Amino acid sequence: MIQDEIERLLRDTNREGIEDLLEYMRQSGFYEAPASTKYHGAEAGALAVHSLNVCNCAIDLANAWCGDAWVKEHINSVIICALLHDLGKAGQFGKPYYVENILKKGRSEAQPYKTNEDLLYTDHEIASVIEISRYIRLTEEEQRAILWHNGLYGVFKYEVPGKETILYMLIHFADMWASRVIEREVQA
Repeated sequence: MIQDEIERLLRDTNREGIEDLLEYMRQSGFYEAPASTKYHGAEAGALAVHSLNVCNCAIDLANAWCGDAWVKEHINSVIICALLHDLGKAGQFGKPYYVENILKKGRSEAQPYKTNEDLLYTDHEIASVIEISRYIRLTEEEQRAILWHNGLYGVFKYEVPGKETILYMLIHFADMWASRVIEREVQA
């Protein structure tokens, strides 16, 4: 089960406060939330699937590219950033980030979800860091990897060039591969 695997991976990081974060994830609707409004994972439960896909890709990339010493030292950061990079898409303040997009004629096929108008808008990258930080302590590099995970497609696109870190690039490339390849192949 996806929830069990995510929780096992996060517990294995032994990060102080992880049990409280796991409870927040259960209560916030993380495991039921869509991953997007109309792109990859625009369906209930896809946020958790996407997060696990990103984690698996990031671990594979780290093992292939970074060497055993780097992986041993940084694997917990890879797992935390990969699994939690989109946590803000579960919502904040007891409100979901995405809600069903119901039109007068019924459900919209082109965009099954929309951003919740009852939630003051905050970019999901920022919301993710805020919510994670309520429960566990993130390192500076972990914060940056989560904030910048959308790379040149995200809100921090002008800050990224020339300041890339290994952790950021692993999370970004894994996110791109999961959303553009793995999750599209499932739809095909």
